[in-house]
Amino acid sequence: MIAVNAAMPKLLGLYETHLTVADLKTSTDFYRDVVGLESAASFEERKVASSGWTTGRLACSAFGKPEPDPLRMRLHIAFRMTVEGVLQAPAALKAKGVEPLGFTGEPATEPVVLGWMPALSIYFKDPDGH
Repeated sequence: MIAVNAAMPKLLGLYETHLTVADLKTSTDFYRDVVGLESAASFEERKVASSGWTTGRLACSAFGKPEPDPLRMRLHIAFRMTVEGVLQAPAALKAKGVEPLGFTGEPATEPVVLGWMPALSIYFKDPDGH
């Protein structure tokens, strides 16, 4: 019999997330030009593209054009940033034509503090409303 440690290993950060999108090029451009992710790969025959970081940790977001989807789900991604980066994010988003949002979706000019997480956060929507 092999002894198994029941404790869950520590997570190191975001590895991958997948979002369905209406227009692959629009979403790829948004996450590259607004969010700052590097393009990683594109598989047009599968209607999938991926973007991510190549420095330090691996994190990847894959975007796929959905088959007809009656639910049109809205999902989210949470990115890790420095405090200084989060404080600068509202102005940077505005400069790129993206509305910074608060926790409940209201327009925001500064990050919100979520004491229960704890987190300093700013929100925005991508072209598909994620």
